[in-house]
This record gives sequence, structure tokens and C-alpha cells, in this order.
Amino acid sequence: MATRSVEIGPAGIQTARNIERLRLLRGLSQRRLAERCTALGRPLSNIALSRTERARRRCDVDDLVAIATALGVSPIALLQPLSPPVPAHVRPSSVRQEG
Repeated sequence: MATRSVEIGPAGIQTARNIERLRLLRGLSQRRLAERCTALGRPLSNIALSRTERARRRCDVDDLVAIATALGVSPIALLQPLSPPVPAHVRPSSVRQEG
């Protein structure tokens, strides 16, 4: 029986992009992120991570949780579109209150 590959949908592609963006924002190599996932009890090779980031490999729920933990975010953060960072001069904490 021939096997056919299962196409990765929009949520999978968004997740792949988020993993790569957050990894790069944190200054981590794929190898280092994979090592962090392995240390958390979810063995993951840098090759598997590379394929996940390129949407060539599905990210199962266990991978998602380990990768999110290793990146210091919640799993839902990997599923949703990332908003662009807010510049420090625009953040509410930097706004002076009058009075």
C-alpha cells in the first residue's frame, strides 16, 4: 500500500515560523534548542528541528510543549501569529503619568 504525505496546513506553517523566529530572537542555534528539548525529556535532534522549522515535519503536541518550554513561552504562543515587538518608547510602562 502506497503512503501519501500529509500536507502541513496553515496552523502548522505558522507554528514552524514562530519556532524559528523565537529561537532566533533568543540567540539559539537549532542544535542548542534541540539540546534543551532533550534535557527536558523530549529527545529532539537538530535535524528534526530544522525540518519542523521548514514545515517539512509535523510538530506533534509533545514536541510543541517541549519546544515552547525550551523557548520560555506557552505552547499557545507557538500557535498564534506573533505580533511585532513594541518599541520601548511606546510601551505603557515608559509613559509618564501626569498629576
